[in-house]
Amino acid sequence: MKKYTTIICALFLSFSLTSLAQQTPAPKQSETISIEGATAHLGNGKIIENSLIMFEDGILTFVGSATQKIARKGTLINGKNKHVYPGFIAPSKALGLIEVNAVRASNDQDEIGEIIPHVRSLIAYNAESKLVESMRPNGVLIGQITPNGGRISGTSSIVQFDAWNWEDAAIKVDDGIHLNWPTTFRKGKWWLGESKGFLPNKKYNKQVDEVISFIRNSIAYGKNIAKEINPAFSAFQGVLNGSQKLYVYANGEKEIIDAITKLKKENIVEVVLVGGYEAHKTSSLLKDNKIPVLVQFTHNLPFFEDDDYDLPYKLPKILVDAGLLVGIQNGAASNFQTRNLPFYAGQAVGQGLDKEIALQLISGNTAKILGIDAMYGTIAVGKSATLFISSGDALDMRTNQLSHAFIDGRNISLETHQTELWKRYMKKYNGK
Repeated sequence: MKKYTTIICALFLSFSLTSLAQQTPAPKQSETISIEGATAHLGNGKIIENSLIMFEDGILTFVGSATQKIARKGTLINGKNKHVYPGFIAPSKALGLIEVNAVRASNDQDEIGEIIPHVRSLIAYNAESKLVESMRPNGVLIGQITPNGGRISGTSSIVQFDAWNWEDAAIKVDDGIHLNWPTTFRKGKWWLGESKGFLPNKKYNKQVDEVISFIRNSIAYGKNIAKEINPAFSAFQGVLNGSQKLYVYANGEKEIIDAITKLKKENIVEVVLVGGYEAHKTSSLLKDNKIPVLVQFTHNLPFFEDDDYDLPYKLPKILVDAGLLVGIQNGAASNFQTRNLPFYAGQAVGQGLDKEIALQLISGNTAKILGIDAMYGTIAVGKSATLFISSGDALDMRTNQLSHAFIDGRNISLETHQTELWKRYMKKYNGK
């Protein structure tokens, strides 16, 4: 009896895993694809009306006007009255590292320890995540998979969202290390009798000193040839030699100023500011030091009572107008909300930002910030054919309806758990 019970349990588990798994990744592109007649939004601020886009073997071979006399090759997709966009890029999120918050076994976004740059998010990435799958119908096709927690959270990698496993998914391995800069204020521990509001962080200077001490010890470690292997110091060498970026999470004016000045003093070359709620107050410093900003998402409330009510909405435009290189990230919002990335950019359009510039905040600009712009982020000859076709404006949640999406030329599925449920219950309520 025990034997039969084991067999039944095994079959049930196998069926459950199969039914919950993501669709099979699309096969490698086998023939040329031509998209004709669509309005092409290139991701670099330019538009081509009535465009012709062709790609083969995953690479764009022609991007121009459909009026040019050039032979159409392979499968022809009629793009008339539709729009083509580069695949959107979601930076600084733990997609694929956590599936269900309440299930500890599915949570790999935060490891034990305060300073753990040697923790690599890529090897924990779950390519069959339902959350990852749900990004694609809104055109979010690439993400920077980022660990959370601690002072130095670990090392991120950049992946595409249609893969068998993390090896297949990887676009750029170990692209950068993520540092949560100390805050000058902290939330009161009300359960210990403190105020629920913000209180001064009396340990701020000590915490900053700990960060700088770690950096200096890493520098000394790198100069010492005869040494024992220290995983944390060793992992930080890429930041020190400029081959990796240091993503610094800071929001307050003082924190941003301290982070930039102190890190530059330690000769940290590639620094990216993440969050930057008060970056507009330090825009000159950021511009002078060529620090790009991955600004927080726009569907948010002001942090403080005396802030403008619409500051989160208009912050991307303020930073762009200040001459900074800006991208949008999903901030502290839940991972599933990353699918709203195009609509965060659309919110900035509502504040007066040009629509094609807003598009750059989730495509071309973000690709530059992450260091993958040689192949991704814009639609151009020689780059990866990672793009999608929408029946309307991709920055408007009412009209962003995808008909096709391609990653490296592969025609990927747009089905998700949500679309399956929608179809299922539409049949019920339609009486079919």
